[in-house]
Amino acid sequence: MDEHTLKVLVKLTQEGQLSSLEKRITLGGSASAQTVSSKHFGRSGDTLLHYAARKGHLDIVEYLVKRVGVDVEVYNNDYKRPLHEAASMGHQACVSYLLREGAKVDSLKKADWTPLMMACTRRNLGVIQELLCRGADPALRNKDGWNSFHIACREGDPLVVQHLLLTAPDVWRTESNTRRTPLHTAAMHGCEEVVRILLERCVYTPDCTDSCGVTPFMDAVRNGHISVARLLLEKHQLASPTAADAVGAQAVHQVAVTGQEEALWFLVRDLNVDVNQKATDIQLTALHYAAKEGHTSTIHTLLELGADLHVRDRKGRTALHMACIGQHADAVRTLLQLGLKDSDDSSGTAARQHARKPAVVQVFECGSAEPS
Repeated sequence: MDEHTLKVLVKLTQEGQLSSLEKRITLGGSASAQTVSSKHFGRSGDTLLHYAARKGHLDIVEYLVKRVGVDVEVYNNDYKRPLHEAASMGHQACVSYLLREGAKVDSLKKADWTPLMMACTRRNLGVIQELLCRGADPALRNKDGWNSFHIACREGDPLVVQHLLLTAPDVWRTESNTRRTPLHTAAMHGCEEVVRILLERCVYTPDCTDSCGVTPFMDAVRNGHISVARLLLEKHQLASPTAADAVGAQAVHQVAVTGQEEALWFLVRDLNVDVNQKATDIQLTALHYAAKEGHTSTIHTLLELGADLHVRDRKGRTALHMACIGQHADAVRTLLQLGLKDSDDSSGTAARQHARKPAVVQVFECGSAEPS
């Protein structure tokens, strides 16, 4: 069977044209069927059964298994089985058929992902229920330490999360390799209804931290999910908006890094967080962090909230030094116009000496040091 014919078979499979596919394979005789049953295509190493399962063409899946003799456990270069494909794309009929034909429910593809994990990346409760009914284990963990519940919490479907808790009530008692809980994951992605379910049905410790010292509250605010942050404070009354991570940075510093200005207003005006609070590592303020990231709009917001333009870190550096270190010309220009001077720090190094990019150097050369 030549390469052109094989490409035609892939196309017919993907398009769901069973009669044409069957005719092509039949014309080739038994040798053709033998070739098709063991043929892997392209870089991925997919078989026709992978293509059919991915597209949800049940009639072709049945034909390839029953008539052509493709093994339901055939795997591609990533060790992905047809069941992974059908589960990840939410094709329940194909999932049911493959399981009836002997597909292993907890087979592992590359990075130790199971079909149930793949199914949890989609909001398809029917497929998830089918896999669980067939014995899929939601507590299995992939190479990153995530189980199916972590993945479901990231996607944010309350029905899926509730069903997993109903099926395996202790499945929430898990942490990834970096000690992140499903609550961290849901908070980070702004899945408010899932966060509410987790707080009501699971027993998470307030301000539980991952390996970097990050709390779910920090995850919520630094990604701009203020309603989730409010919910965490309301339900976890011991959760602290001033808790510090492993390097001493608080939520206000992390929000400045991500440039979430509405979250800054929430922290400073609603929760009375000190806008000039210094991170304990090298005494950086939120203004230092915003300048280093080049967030000019955030710099203005911080000043409006009362940030001290002239505060220095442990090395004597102002926000202007940090903007130069980050090579952010617009931020350098903004800070100079707001009144910061290119004066020496405590170690005798002027801010402009950190400038490397021509655009940053040019800001100083063009005389932007004069306040507007």
